[in-house]
Amino acid sequence: MTAPVVFVVDDDASVRKSLTRVMTSAGYTVETFASARDFMARAPSADPCCVVLDVRMPGLTGLDLQEALAGAGRPMPIVFITGHGDVSMSVRAMKAGAVDFLTKPFDLDSLLAAVRRALAKDLKDRSEEGRTAEVLARVRRLTPRETEVFALVVTGMLNKQIADALGIGEKTVKVHRARVMEKMQAGSVAELVRLADRAGVVVPASFVPSDR
Repeated sequence: MTAPVVFVVDDDASVRKSLTRVMTSAGYTVETFASARDFMARAPSADPCCVVLDVRMPGLTGLDLQEALAGAGRPMPIVFITGHGDVSMSVRAMKAGAVDFLTKPFDLDSLLAAVRRALAKDLKDRSEEGRTAEVLARVRRLTPRETEVFALVVTGMLNKQIADALGIGEKTVKVHRARVMEKMQAGSVAELVRLADRAGVVVPASFVPSDR
């Protein structure tokens, strides 16, 4: 199994060297970058990873990098380290999803504990993304009509109401409904609702009965 990757982004070469030694000793694969721009140029990692990131750097700061990653659709668990931190920086970083904000000189055990939490978060996030992708793949197997029935079933509408909304027979709705349950691998309507939430299925407002 590939070792988790810890990316170290810090403009101080001595800090990069020190953190590489610490993280390698802990069993992690380490990649270092002297600037936020260098890190942004790297392709996203396919392995579980996190970033140990300096706050104050020339050019893009650590907080700028955090924002840039989120804007590029590459949010990553970040452990901030800084020798010049303040409360406002810490609050901004944590509100934006940072795992921890450590002020130098920090205890190495605290840093390693933060890295473990960050990697655990990345594993969980990747698992959630994989689950969502799996559900979306099931949705894509539905026909257009089955997709419409799916969207209406999860609102709690009865078969007769769905039939009226779609202009089809109630027996036809039952057939489509059964196929939706089978293709979505749902054992109950409650489970189907959870799958719809994960897939982001939205019922068109025009289909919802006015008395609901």
